[in-house]
Amino acid sequence: MIFHTLEVRHKALALLRDGVANAEVARRLDIPKGTISYWKHMDRAKRGECPGRRPVTFCFACDDKVPLDKPAYAYLLGLYLGDGHISFPRQHRAPSLMVSLDDAWPGIQSECEQAMRRVFPGRATCRVRSKGCHNIKVYSQHLLHLFPQHGPGRKHDRDILLEPWQETIVGAHPWEFLRGLIHSDGCRITNWTTRLVAGERKRYEYPRYWFTNVSDDIRKLYTDTLDLLGLEWTECYRHGNPYNISVARKASVALMEAHIGPKY
Repeated sequence: MIFHTLEVRHKALALLRDGVANAEVARRLDIPKGTISYWKHMDRAKRGECPGRRPVTFCFACDDKVPLDKPAYAYLLGLYLGDGHISFPRQHRAPSLMVSLDDAWPGIQSECEQAMRRVFPGRATCRVRSKGCHNIKVYSQHLLHLFPQHGPGRKHDRDILLEPWQETIVGAHPWEFLRGLIHSDGCRITNWTTRLVAGERKRYEYPRYWFTNVSDDIRKLYTDTLDLLGLEWTECYRHGNPYNISVARKASVALMEAHIGPKY
């Protein structure tokens, strides 16, 4: 067996990194082509450049110096808390984030997919058809870092609390967070009432925003954000249990109309 010095190996790697072909490097240094190929493979593996692999990267949750589209993340976080979940498909090496959205709102499906692409640049997204809805999906090894609220069972059966870095993002982009929550578990409806005016009963219509979620923690995240924005709200009950959050005051609804609007 022939042993080559470290100096010769470094010279070969320098030529390879400059784009010189394996066969040419082998000819110049009088080294078997298989040895050159092995050195090249080991060098690329060390730098995370092997075919089929990506360079090792980190996410914002691991390192706050890593870029993150924070408005898109705040919106996607709201969608996740409402209609999203993380799973671990056997046929994939990475977990998937899936948000199930009604086909009645194709615009929201597109906005969700765009947010996924902005939060996970370079990662492919897909839509899987299901009965009456589409599941919007993205795969990433960093999903559990960016969505630490994941856990076994349903969300309303476990604590849902934001990490300090998530609170900072929501505090900086509260409307995007509210928009995600409304687009998943909220709605905008038109209420009506009647009033007696000059002896004649007249009908009046006005918009109202509802948010419905069984989780006490998720409803509190919603109402805390409403409070942050100075919006008035009312808690409504079903079978004696808190269930809905209503925003119906004219000034508060006007702000919701300006920043969120109807589903589309």
